[in-house]
Amino acid sequence: MKNEYHNSPAPHELKKGETHIVVEIIEYLDNAIVSRTIIKKPNGSVIATSVDEGETLRERVEPCDVYIQIVDGAAEITISDKLTKLKLGEGIVIPAFAPHKLHANEQFKMIATHIETC
Repeated sequence: MKNEYHNSPAPHELKKGETHIVVEIIEYLDNAIVSRTIIKKPNGSVIATSVDEGETLRERVEPCDVYIQIVDGAAEITISDKLTKLKLGEGIVIPAFAPHKLHANEQFKMIATHIETC
């Protein structure tokens, strides 16, 4: 039996069953934060984000854990007032209900995995 992939993604999702290079999913834009949804389902999402040098993703609180992995550059993340520097290839789990924000001392790209059912 042949495996078949449904190649009609929801708006802004990547096509299923096709390869991609993670760092090429999104580009850097001057003075901007750019996001692209890789997968969006009712129970969670996977999002690629590029952050230009000097930009900050505003502080927020999520009701469930979130996993962040740096796929290009390096980032600073503050979780509950504790600063952590993440380098290429490193990841971190942000605990549910912990206030957090990310800052770019240099450009970086990340993959964020949100699970909506805790």
